[in-house]
Amino acid sequence: MARRFRGRRIVVASHNAGKVGEIADLLAPHGIDIVSAGGLGLPEPEETGTTFGENAAIKALASASASGEAALSDDSGLAVAALGGEPGIHSARWGGPRRDFGLAMQRIEDALPPDAARDASFVCALALAWPDDHIEIFEGRVDGHLVWPPRGTRGFGYDPMFVPRDGALTFGEMDPGAKHAISHRADAFGKLAAACFADAP
Repeated sequence: MARRFRGRRIVVASHNAGKVGEIADLLAPHGIDIVSAGGLGLPEPEETGTTFGENAAIKALASASASGEAALSDDSGLAVAALGGEPGIHSARWGGPRRDFGLAMQRIEDALPPDAARDASFVCALALAWPDDHIEIFEGRVDGHLVWPPRGTRGFGYDPMFVPRDGALTFGEMDPGAKHAISHRADAFGKLAAACFADAP
């Protein structure tokens, strides 16, 4: 059985303001306060894992150890079927040193053959770690397809070029609440909340 979280505050192990905001919104109904790793001045560990889960674990364990508090980390990205799952765990790096997602989206579009299928998925791994190195990891995903040119200014990252299955709007066009209800992060968080935040039986 997964370990239950009994505290009142969690360190969100991220320096990405958009990601911290989405996680804060997901935690809010559970009455959990958050502080970000960036807000605490914690260093960003090198992400040396080969999967979303491994990288999420690296970040969560580093923040839990440095802060002495439970830490929640997200590692997520876009997996494009026609590109063999790339950019995957390298999603942020496709934007170069400045994490320019306009550049990253253009790189994906340029890499896709003209007649290629445009199927893609957003994948998210959430890791909740405690200072004693105990960790729980949950993965979620949302399938859809890519559009070009990008549409919408909401969200962050690759949101403006991703349309979820059976949808018409990109994540960049959707109301944040609507996106939160179906996103890869929400899918992973639902599993985490059921296992770690629900009242113990």
